[in-house]
Amino acid sequence: MAKILSQKFYDEMKKLEPRYPTKVALLLPALHQAQSETGWLPPDVMAEIGEYIGIHPAQVKEVASFYTMYNLKPVGKYHLKICTNVACCLRGADELVEHCEKKFGIQCGDTTADKKFTLMEEECLGACGTAPAMMLNDDYVENLDISKLDKLLDSLK
Repeated sequence: MAKILSQKFYDEMKKLEPRYPTKVALLLPALHQAQSETGWLPPDVMAEIGEYIGIHPAQVKEVASFYTMYNLKPVGKYHLKICTNVACCLRGADELVEHCEKKFGIQCGDTTADKKFTLMEEECLGACGTAPAMMLNDDYVENLDISKLDKLLDSLK
């Protein structure tokens, strides 16, 4: 199989190996590193991770599909994950989702045609005290309202 992941990926895994009791325990860090390189986890990348770790690609996909932090399809340059759990919904998260859908002309789970924005609902970001919250790529944005969200989104254009 042709290698997709960079030498940097393999170097990082070699550095991490001594910290873990088995190579299989490297699966989550390997998924993170691969996703940071490729932007998402296509089947051939998951197969390469499985080969490196010594597990079946289906096992890699089982883990990757369990966690919402891993992208199993391409996402836009800006990945917005709006928390829609109880605390966030009580403070307006549903309205934020609807606002983004209208603003971008997409539904939750979709990416804009220009590949700039992907909008997702997140089950819980653990930011109940600063609800509503969302993640913009890897950063938390809290105490959101439509005005604050629009300012943030406009600054990304």
